[in-house]
Amino acid sequence: MKDMRIVFMGTPDFAAAILERLIVTGRNVVGVFSQPDKPVGRKQIVEPTPTKKLAQKYGIPVFQPAKMKDGTALAMLKELAPDLVVVAAYGRILPKELLDVPPLGCVNIHGSLLPKYRGAAPIQWSVINGDAVTGVTAMYMAEGMDTGDMILKLETEIGENETSGELFERLASLGADSIEKTLELFDEGSVPREPQNEAQATMAPMLKKEMGELDFTKSANEIHNLVRGLCPWPVAFTFVDGKSLKVYKADRAEGFCGEAGTLLDEKRFIVGCGDGAVELTAVQPEGKKQMSGGDFIRGKRLAKGTHIGR
Repeated sequence: MKDMRIVFMGTPDFAAAILERLIVTGRNVVGVFSQPDKPVGRKQIVEPTPTKKLAQKYGIPVFQPAKMKDGTALAMLKELAPDLVVVAAYGRILPKELLDVPPLGCVNIHGSLLPKYRGAAPIQWSVINGDAVTGVTAMYMAEGMDTGDMILKLETEIGENETSGELFERLASLGADSIEKTLELFDEGSVPREPQNEAQATMAPMLKKEMGELDFTKSANEIHNLVRGLCPWPVAFTFVDGKSLKVYKADRAEGFCGEAGTLLDEKRFIVGCGDGAVELTAVQPEGKKQMSGGDFIRGKRLAKGTHIGR
């Protein structure tokens, strides 16, 4: 089965790492589906997606259908006649008629230990919720949201201060390991199918910018986890003197306590929480570059007892 025809579907860096593993291990990738190119950055320059860039580097045909249900994507896929479709962070739901095309099925690499964290943002939610362990799951795709039978799982511990961005990079590598192991099972002709336990299923909905506003009545631990879970996007934030302040890093400040939302030190950006205190160590004021929390409060000459937040 080493020469099985594989179509890959994925869009961001997480997916590109998995696609690259398919390519360098000699798999026969006959086409790559990616979401349409979009404007990125402050200048909103349209750039190819990470998977498109990689596919073009290796001379693999790229397909970017705008819709999945109008018959266009189906025609493209049938023309490629894949034996297997591999999906990772494609960002589109595949209708049943596409799932039915490859005789060996469609395999998805998902960034959580299913059935926990089904949905769009499993990596970020594992950090936000303070989980100690996460991983990736290789699974057969079904019509529901990440509901298909599982093939294998690979686990990894989450660092105490690890951001979702850092975890993304590690899980991308683990995802590449998982597809390599999964395809070896296909080569052997013995691919397991383990149904998911619906009673244990949880969701990981898409992130929204407004969820990043820090509520200092929560515990220091919750704020620490939210900040690292929303880094590098959409980034946690608070307000100082009525202006928004992005918060990229925050640590629990041991030995400090005080009223929630109150500045507790004039040299370090330490804010009282509902339980404990948190130090905002990397921040970015409106229209300025990222700086240390200490530099920010000293530059603003904020007095101890200043209210932080709305």
